[in-house]
Amino acid sequence: MPVIDVHTHMTTRSYIELLRTHGAPELELKKTKAGQDTVWYRGSPFFTLFEPMWDYDLRIKDMDKAGVDVAIVSLTCPNAYWGGREISLKAAQLVNDSMAEQQTARPDRIRWFASLPWQYAEDAKAELARCLKNGAVGVMVIANIAGEDLTNPKFAPIWAEIDKAGLPVLVHPGAPAGSKEMHMDEFGLVPPVGFMFDTTLAFARMIYAGFLDKYPNVKLIASHGGAALPYLAGRLDQCWEHIPACAEVIKEKPSNYLQRIWYDTVVYEPRALDMCIAAAGGPERVLYGSDYPHNIGDMAGCLARVNARPTGEAAKIAGKNARALFRL
Repeated sequence: MPVIDVHTHMTTRSYIELLRTHGAPELELKKTKAGQDTVWYRGSPFFTLFEPMWDYDLRIKDMDKAGVDVAIVSLTCPNAYWGGREISLKAAQLVNDSMAEQQTARPDRIRWFASLPWQYAEDAKAELARCLKNGAVGVMVIANIAGEDLTNPKFAPIWAEIDKAGLPVLVHPGAPAGSKEMHMDEFGLVPPVGFMFDTTLAFARMIYAGFLDKYPNVKLIASHGGAALPYLAGRLDQCWEHIPACAEVIKEKPSNYLQRIWYDTVVYEPRALDMCIAAAGGPERVLYGSDYPHNIGDMAGCLARVNARPTGEAAKIAGKNARALFRL
């Protein structure tokens, strides 16, 4: 059974240059105090640039070293949610075309998630159709779309198309709304804490809003082991039972919905992976992910923690589950 990495990123130099030119005022490229070239959002650094982010030869070399067979690559945040309609579509297409080319060139090693200009529904639907024709196996979305919630009705036409196709969707965090007001520039707090806020809030809202009932064929993947969701499962249920607002829409307790989504293994320690598997209702909905090539990515370590599980469980998480989910 091949090892399949479902949370791993690539971009292109042309995308970075487009961002440099059209990302202002909220997005800018500059160095951190440590001298690293980094994308900043509203004054907070969150996306450090490294050569492996656009060098597929180096990626394959690192995959071979770690024992990873297939990478389902995706763009990271801020994805394509900036620059206006024309630039947003261009940003998505630059990366989608690069990933499609790499899948064609390396069909045994590379698959990809499509990025979409979500703010512009008709453009997003057209780009989704184009990407599926070009071989995309799923869609990537950021947990907030330029500050808008994923449950916003303006995105419903896109979700309907994804639901119709029954696609996996990797929900990846970005800098959360209010990051400037929360002073997340201090200590670089967006990656260690802000990203976790973003994912947790997005999924909690989708669960309480009945999103999973409305779009039953969308296969949601919660990045970073579901962020705080496994730890908060009991609290989500308790609030559903005792706070009327939390039970306005859904008839089942939230922890049941947590067993209807998928999770990756980017959690960094075995105890967190234990909680993730428990929240998922078992190993069948947990997928190997590495967060490579970000500076906190851990391709070998995340796989080692998977391989430390009992044999049958490890095989499911390392690749068997992803093979079934993505129909590889």
